[in-house]
Amino acid sequence: MSSLTQLDINVTPTIHPATRVGYVHLTVASLDQQVQFYTQVLKFTLHWRKGSEAALGTQAEVLLRLTEDPTSRRVQNTTGMYHFAILYPSRKELARAIARLFALRYPNYPTDHGVSKTTYLDDLEGNNIELYVRSLEDAVYEIVNGQLIVRYADGRIGDGRDPLDVEALFRELGEGDPLDLPLPEGTRIGHMHLYGSNLEASMNFYAHILGFQEGPMIKSFRMGEVGLDDRQPHVIAFNTWKGTGIPPAPADALGMRYFTIVMPTAGELQHVVDRIRAAGIPTVQTPQGILVRDPSQINIILTENMPSIQ
Repeated sequence: MSSLTQLDINVTPTIHPATRVGYVHLTVASLDQQVQFYTQVLKFTLHWRKGSEAALGTQAEVLLRLTEDPTSRRVQNTTGMYHFAILYPSRKELARAIARLFALRYPNYPTDHGVSKTTYLDDLEGNNIELYVRSLEDAVYEIVNGQLIVRYADGRIGDGRDPLDVEALFRELGEGDPLDLPLPEGTRIGHMHLYGSNLEASMNFYAHILGFQEGPMIKSFRMGEVGLDDRQPHVIAFNTWKGTGIPPAPADALGMRYFTIVMPTAGELQHVVDRIRAAGIPTVQTPQGILVRDPSQINIILTENMPSIQ
């Protein structure tokens, strides 16, 4: 028995709290239209565009890669991405983003999760996106008789899908605050929410192999999640809303190719890779990093580097 296996028996593995979701790579049918959407509606900066490829993000970081395949198609009832979530550095910046959506009359759905303030929208090809800030001081989650409830600090009880007080959020903006500023520095991909094929297998992989902190498993809601620590919950979420045992998306599907998980150092990356290999899960070295597939066959790139903006 290896020393790694002995360690894993006695100690719950823990991923470094400075780990983050890096960027998301999507297959798109129209690069022109999608670049226009992300730069004009969400105010991403276009870092480079070469042939059928583009990279966008804040002015300092790549948060999104796009690869065009005009023959790609939307495939239903497969595993993959439910949404990627853009985490803003402040309520004011989220207010700016939502106010811009309202000004453009772009459909979106503001929601108060208690522990986060958010809105949801789809891009032009049906990829779901969440825009949010954490608001852990506003509420706590509780599981009561297998059901999730949100207990707000002011005494209210919610279900995690309450209407967002948009007017209160907009008070973060001053009179005349511009709405068309670039995506602010400090913005990042805050979490990934995935369509999985099995809740227990997903929890085992993300919590007990990768080492994320185990979060609530709400079987009545067919959803589970993991985080990094108490101040960084809900970093990877997974549900079986499309069904248990569903297959992965085919290679010609629109949507997510992979997402990246970025470790703070090469040593931390190696610790995680060692645990994956000790569990008998294959890995592949790629130019972007180390490719691994979760139990739902969703592609993840593990790396210690964010990509170059050049």
